Amino acid sequence: QVQLQESGPGLVQPSQTLSLTCTASDDSGATDLHFWSWIRQAPGTGLEWVGAINYSGTTFYNPPLKSRASIPRDTSKNQFTLQLRSVTPEATAVYYCAREDRSRPCLDVWGQGTQVTVSS
Repeated sequence: QVQLQESGPGLVQPSQTLSLTCTASDDSGATDLHFWSWIRQAPGTGLEWVGAINYSGTTFYNPPLKSRASIPRDTSKNQFTLQLRSVTPEATAVYYCAREDRSRPCLDVWGQGTQVTVSS
């Protein structure tokens, strides 16, 4: 079973770029039905899907974030990254990476999450 781990700075200044990396323990179980997703939870709110990258490298984004988000990947390192530009304090949240099994559908593997605070 793959394991996921988020990493990156915990503090980002307003108007700057939030950048987080998700590292997978391995990709031996990856299929074309798997999407690799970012989800966040701001204080006092529910979970919000941010975006995803699929097996072939196609990316998908929550429409309100599409203009500012990108999800590049480095397959040689089993990593994918969230880059969210021009952040505001409203981007303060716990950020999770997760595997999405599109055949079920289900987000069946999650990282532990990492807190990101946007503040000057």
